[in-house]
Amino acid sequence: FQIELHKNVLTIKCEMEDKAENAENDNFTRREFSYRSFRRAFNFSDRIVNDAKVEAKYEDGILKILLPKKEEAKEKPARLIKIK
Repeated sequence: FQIELHKNVLTIKCEMEDKAENAENDNFTRREFSYRSFRRAFNFSDRIVNDAKVEAKYEDGILKILLPKKEEAKEKPARLIKIK
């Protein structure tokens, strides 16, 4: 995987090449190849995502990307205002 965050665009790319084993017989040799690739891009506001703390982890076949919010972008709880 290649993950890049540039100008508020998160891009995820992957290129994979699968090679099958050579099947050797008395008369022939067989070799198979397959290529798979993908690319996804997501736009984020620079006021919301804290790009310095972005993390990624690939575990058990699942890619997890953590995009923490900046403190000023987090929703603040309602404030009760007393009437005098």
